[in-house]
Amino acid sequence: MPDVIVVPGRMFGPAAGMLMYAGTVAEERGATVHRHAWSGEPPWAADPSAESWVVGEVTPVLDAVGGSPLLIAKSLGSNAAALAAERSLPAVWLTPILDSPWVVAALERATAPFLLVGGTGDTMWDGAAARRLTPHVLEIDQADHGMYVPGPVADSIAVLGRIVGAIDDFLETIGWPAQG
Repeated sequence: MPDVIVVPGRMFGPAAGMLMYAGTVAEERGATVHRHAWSGEPPWAADPSAESWVVGEVTPVLDAVGGSPLLIAKSLGSNAAALAAERSLPAVWLTPILDSPWVVAALERATAPFLLVGGTGDTMWDGAAARRLTPHVLEIDQADHGMYVPGPVADSIAVLGRIVGAIDDFLETIGWPAQG
């Protein structure tokens, strides 16, 4: 059975918002979902210590799960891109910290496919960099770091539907999980 590890952002846990639905997409494909919760107060996503802190948190989870799980992470969790690159793991990065050079450098080292999801209203998002890093990009016009867009709440809920669809399409495109 395939595994997926869900890594939260700084503010909400691994079963909140987009991460809940993203994990469900993998679960519907037969995956066992492992939701990681931070063991202590996390650093700010763009703090230079964030990468080593996140790697220290996620490495034991990866080691316990074993194999080549899919990583799904939000914001601060995108600091695990170094692990994904090191272990050649496929990934879904929701609102990754593309204004942090170490996150971008880790994504540049990646050999497994990954999806980047972000919005033009997010100061940590860099659409040009995203498109340079991977052909798998969902960019939502005016969406902020929480993937909310201006206007009625229903418009932001529609964005969530687009994210879920993009994750499902990405997993289908890369053939995850591999049948065998």
